[in-house]
Amino acid sequence: MTSYVSHTTVDCSDAYALSRWWEEVLGYSQDPDDPNEPGHEECLIFSADRGHRLLFIEVPEGKQGKNRIHFDLRPADGTRDAELARLLGLGATVVDDRRKVDGTGWVVLADPEGNEFCILRSDAEIASARG
Repeated sequence: MTSYVSHTTVDCSDAYALSRWWEEVLGYSQDPDDPNEPGHEECLIFSADRGHRLLFIEVPEGKQGKNRIHFDLRPADGTRDAELARLLGLGATVVDDRRKVDGTGWVVLADPEGNEFCILRSDAEIASARG
């Protein structure tokens, strides 16, 4: 017997706002039969194939300290740096820039509520570097 991950849960102070932000970042969508609304304490979004779900739940406590688990994002199209610019435009903030001169590395970002995540190079960038 084994288990599987039903969904990834993100504690937050505004489930609707944060779910909408991540919806834009990931290209996810909400269930049209059960749409997320302002004031909802729980908001669920899905990947296009519905294989991954993110659940945002409002909690009374604010974020404290470093995340013990986080997302590592890889651009589906384009480059890490172009995706970094897009994410900053959506309201992410840089926590730590770990990019190296040779093009490797990543950037640690925070979403609007301070949850950290990383942006990595795209598969195409990695393949190009291996050349």
